[in-house]
Amino acid sequence: MSFSIAGKTAIVTGGANGVGLAIGRHFADAGANVMFADMDEKRLSEELGEQADDSNIRFFAGDLREKLTIANLLSATIDAFDQVDILINGARQVIPSDPLDPEDDSVRTLLNQNLMPALRLSQLVSKRMIKQAGDDKEAVAGSIINLSSIAARRTHPDLMAYSVSTAALDQMTRSLAVALAPNRIRVNSIALGSVMSASLQSTLKENRNFRDDIEKHTPLARIASPTELTETAQFLASDAAGFITGQILTIDGGRTLLDPVAAPAH
Repeated sequence: MSFSIAGKTAIVTGGANGVGLAIGRHFADAGANVMFADMDEKRLSEELGEQADDSNIRFFAGDLREKLTIANLLSATIDAFDQVDILINGARQVIPSDPLDPEDDSVRTLLNQNLMPALRLSQLVSKRMIKQAGDDKEAVAGSIINLSSIAARRTHPDLMAYSVSTAALDQMTRSLAVALAPNRIRVNSIALGSVMSASLQSTLKENRNFRDDIEKHTPLARIASPTELTETAQFLASDAAGFITGQILTIDGGRTLLDPVAAPAH
């Protein structure tokens, strides 16, 4: 089986920075057509503006919590590249929460941010993938990859809302994998930990002491660069992973093998 994704078209949400940006750039370098999507239009323009006229790179700015925005994203992708073969649901938000405060609405907020856009976009894109495959019962229709977190399995009181949203995303991955398997669409998730995502970078700027805590409790004793995840995402998107679906692949430098760190950061 081939690891190649050349000629395929990918939508990457959360594509303006961090892990999403790194995956999108890697896919483009590997010959895929890539639509980078994010709320932050300024950041998208700064990172990709000079490349957006290239044959295989486009970007789309909008709030994916809105159903119309999701539909417009898919339409823009089809207009630019005629098809969509890969979906990377990488848009995530991390906010602290107070599990003992009945007025704290962060669980609802993060479900609306981290779960629902990924679900709605997966539903819409999978319909397009099925239509593209047509009557060919042997053709691979597509691959969906969700970016999740080890927070789904590790407990910290200050991150309850984030943990709930990522646990929901993992279960969505499993459920969609079963539902879409007859249509030859694979759905998997990458659970991140001790990776320099945009949210972790922001947290470490405000809490420099968190870095030592994270590195101390990560067996490989460092925080990984976002680029270290890109080839894993390519593998899951490629034909080489043709018999892998419904899996939550953990990339955390061994961190989940030890007790949780004290810092409310992943």
